[in-house]
Amino acid sequence: MIIPPLTTVIIAYLLLLNALAAAVFALDKSRARRKGRRIPEKTLLGLALIGGSMGALASMHLCHHKTRSPQFRWGLPLILILQGSLSLCLLNWLAG
Repeated sequence: MIIPPLTTVIIAYLLLLNALAAAVFALDKSRARRKGRRIPEKTLLGLALIGGSMGALASMHLCHHKTRSPQFRWGLPLILILQGSLSLCLLNWLAG
């Protein structure tokens, strides 16, 4: 069995998670329009926290969803900045 390099696994994880976060935000917007059962905000923010912040932020703006809520308006960009900073620190540390 061939095990892919760690970077390939991380990139695949982030791509899938960001696509999932974007889709869940779009689904919640669709449900909001139809007065259907909503997706909890904890779930939306949780997807961003575990790596889907770019997809969540993009979908938030493309779908105009949760743009007035301060925890999303300020929270998602903050999560993205923190994740980017941690990634850069980790890369710097690994590079020696």
